[in-house]
Amino acid sequence: QVQLVESGGGLVQAGGSLRLSCAASGRTFSINVMAWFRQATGKEREFVADFWWSGGTSRYADSVKGRFTISRDNTKNTVYLQMNSLKPEDTAVYYCALRRTVSSLYDVWGQGTQVTVYS
Repeated sequence: QVQLVESGGGLVQAGGSLRLSCAASGRTFSINVMAWFRQATGKEREFVADFWWSGGTSRYADSVKGRFTISRDNTKNTVYLQMNSLKPEDTAVYYCALRRTVSSLYDVWGQGTQVTVYS
C-alpha cells in the first residue's frame, strides 16, 4: 500500500507564495496519478491540479491556472504544489491524493494541510 504525507501549509498574505509537498511511501511503483484537492469551510472539495506519473502530464483547475504549478521529484517520490499570487479565496485545507494504476478513483489520501491567505 501507499501512504501520503503533506506538508508546507501555513499563513500567508495575499499575493504571497507557499510550496506544498506530498511525499509518497510504500508501494510507490503503483502510482498512476497524484493530485491536489482543496476544501474550504462550508464548500465542497474541489480539484486543484494533478500529475500523471508515466507521462509527466499535469493539469490545473481554471481557478489556479497560471498561479499554481505541480511538479515531481522522482528520487523522493514527492509531488509539490508551488502556489504563487495567493488570494483569500485560496484558503482551504489542501489534500494530496493518489490514484493507483489498478483504480479509476482517488483512493489514497493524505491528512491535509491548512493554507490560510489573509488580506
